[in-house]
Amino acid sequence: MLIKRALHQEIAKYINSTEAIIVTGMRRVGKTTLLQMIFDELPTDNKLFLDLENPLNQKYFAVENYDAIIDSLFELGIDPNKKIYIFLDEIQSLPQIPSVVKYLIDHYKIKFFLSGSASFYIKNLFSESLSGRKYIFELYPFSFKEFLQAKQVNPPIKKDIITESAHIYYTRYLNEYIKYGGFPGVVMELSFQEKIKKIEDIFSSYWSLEVERLSDFRKKDKVRDFIFLLMQRVGSRLDISKISKELGVAKDTINAYLSFLKDTYLISTISPFSTNRDTEIRSAKKIYFIDTGILNHFAKLSEGSIFENTCFNLLSQKGSVQYYQRKNGVEIDFIFNKKIAYEIKFSAQQQYINSLGRTAKSINISNYKLISKNYFNNPKVSFAFIL
Repeated sequence: MLIKRALHQEIAKYINSTEAIIVTGMRRVGKTTLLQMIFDELPTDNKLFLDLENPLNQKYFAVENYDAIIDSLFELGIDPNKKIYIFLDEIQSLPQIPSVVKYLIDHYKIKFFLSGSASFYIKNLFSESLSGRKYIFELYPFSFKEFLQAKQVNPPIKKDIITESAHIYYTRYLNEYIKYGGFPGVVMELSFQEKIKKIEDIFSSYWSLEVERLSDFRKKDKVRDFIFLLMQRVGSRLDISKISKELGVAKDTINAYLSFLKDTYLISTISPFSTNRDTEIRSAKKIYFIDTGILNHFAKLSEGSIFENTCFNLLSQKGSVQYYQRKNGVEIDFIFNKKIAYEIKFSAQQQYINSLGRTAKSINISNYKLISKNYFNNPKVSFAFIL
């Protein structure tokens, strides 16, 4: 079953623009499927879809004379006198593709749709070569709404009415989503044993194709140790100096590891929120993983930590997320778009709501919600499945 991703609608707004559309994200999140759906919907025959991991397809673009590419496209059935739509999957397989795309956009009527799995590669190369000629979109594992679509769950969630019975109904699905994550291939598996195999395969693929092949780190074992160390620190502020000593690696190298893991979409970090009048903790970032299925399988974390990571993933797909913490320990888990304060609790209590309200108002944020895993009937309590 194919799921029309939320990102599909965003990309659709730019179908007729001249700029290249670039879709990036971690491997196995559904980039190829997304592009294929857009390809199939285009009301024209003057289009082509090529996988650049296939050496036979690479040869069409691995030429010094870029004008000769048009001759190759003609041989593949493309009419150069009409608007051309070219879809190139896994562009990181062909390092010269940015300059090729730039030239063809500037000299021919070609609309490009591109996908790649390594964010830092795309952003670094394409930012220089395609300045002003591209739109970059990031695709993540399924949101919970997309997860429910894949499971063919009805009825849809009504955000304004969450009864206790509705909470029980959707929490059953939320538990599976939290445990096994949102990678499409994992979600579609019916067997829990097969879900685990898919999660292991996703991580193994990430390691071999991103860390082993793409990175230039000499001590790959240190990168591995760093990943598993980060898993134990989900939702915590990162102390780079402490981690440096623990792994026996220089701080600059630890920061390089961190940037690589972020730019290849394994992890996300968030910065602290501060006001002009406070002098709270401003530099340390918090760490979260892109998918809780990977976390659950490879790390022994509390239910609360996993639930917090899930809430972060759902919020971060919709806007910017920060956290707030004072030196005395008072904190707010998430500040969403600088306007809404969210505190994550496995079970809600009135005292938590009151405390959140006081802290939020002290930093001039009037809109606040406590996100609870368990049911609690209060207008200031919300639930992960409606984020």
